Amino acid sequence: MRLFPLVLAVVALRAQDSRAVREPVIPPACATLTAALAAADNSRTIAEADESKLDTTRIQQALDTCPASRAVVLKSSGAHHAFLSGPLDLRAGVALVVDAGTILFASRDARLYEVRPGSCGIVSDSGRGCRALINGNEISGAAIMGEGAIDGRGWAKVLGKTVSWWELAEEARIGGNQNCPRIAVLDRCNNFTLYRITLKNSPNFHVSYRNGDGFTAWGVIIKTPRTARNTDGIDPGPANNVTITHCFIDTGDDNVAIKAGGKCSHMTIAHNHFYNGHGMSIGSETSGGADTIRVTDLSIDGADNGIRIKSNSGKGGKVTDVVYEDVCIRNTRNPIYMDCDYAHFGKQGDRLPWFTGITLKNVRILNGGRITLQGFDEKHVLGMTFDGVWLDSLTDTKVIAEHAALSFLSTNLKVTGQNVSISGPQSKASPNACSGKFVPMPPLQ
Repeated sequence: MRLFPLVLAVVALRAQDSRAVREPVIPPACATLTAALAAADNSRTIAEADESKLDTTRIQQALDTCPASRAVVLKSSGAHHAFLSGPLDLRAGVALVVDAGTILFASRDARLYEVRPGSCGIVSDSGRGCRALINGNEISGAAIMGEGAIDGRGWAKVLGKTVSWWELAEEARIGGNQNCPRIAVLDRCNNFTLYRITLKNSPNFHVSYRNGDGFTAWGVIIKTPRTARNTDGIDPGPANNVTITHCFIDTGDDNVAIKAGGKCSHMTIAHNHFYNGHGMSIGSETSGGADTIRVTDLSIDGADNGIRIKSNSGKGGKVTDVVYEDVCIRNTRNPIYMDCDYAHFGKQGDRLPWFTGITLKNVRILNGGRITLQGFDEKHVLGMTFDGVWLDSLTDTKVIAEHAALSFLSTNLKVTGQNVSISGPQSKASPNACSGKFVPMPPLQ
């Protein structure tokens, strides 16, 4: 069993999720399904001869017949500890539990995920051609739980093709959209829970949660190589009342990205550890607005970006009342990245980004890097407060700033730039201790 540091039963201090979030409890089983397959290659995959032996039907039937407040449990049996499935649909109030020592593998057959004939496993002008491995739509109280793992096998060749899911994503880099499945897509699923599950090697985003009220991710491990394109960890939004806590996320794109194409509000990201990835992000969609967000007790170690808000004039909106507190960042290329011209979109759009009311409190950057503090224009300036922000290596830090109104309460950061104003006492900060912040990624099964 994975061990986590002793924590309070309720995540409430400084929280902006309006719920009183408690550590979830796995419900009693309505059905226990035993594995019929054995994992191969050090539990990395299954034998080629087993690729047609799908467990989709029996898992789905168990979910369909399970009463609310119960769980369908996937469990190992002797040498057999693997399940293989195409898309599954969750049911209201029912938890899908992958037990310790058990792996649920995603099928490599693109046809199973097709939204329309031939739409999945290709690069095309349009995206969204694949269903997810696990789908939730307009259900409340559902969950994905357990000490086991769900493996999307993004590295493996798609059946009948010469490329993997991740190679399709690379092909799309030069034009078009990759059509690759995600591990979980949850739409209009109020009070959804992810608990202690390991998610790895997703072909695309690991978890997308949208149009819901009430989402908890507690003790989740997410692991995908840093070279796997568009493999975000957890992407909430548009959504209300979100808590992501005690998670370990090491991936190839945003560790967490709040996607505010519709309104995002009352979110708490607390007591987490990020490794490879593109950081703790808001955006790039901010047209719906984002506010009342608290990020606290976070370590970011080895990422491309750290604290990041990104948007542009094609998808911008107001982001405000966002507080980052007790954050430790090291070995990160862009430790603070406020980007109002994401993807170099330019000034031609009519959805203008405006980041204001952004507070950094007790934030320490242990190595150098590039700090970008970019407002959009004279009417949409970046508004930020620096309170206890400390940089260990000023000589290795490059700062780029424009269109910014900065309040320096205590920091050793030095900023100049076009249309940049600085107010406040500008006293020297004391560095956040960062004691015990940087911990190894937990081992994967």
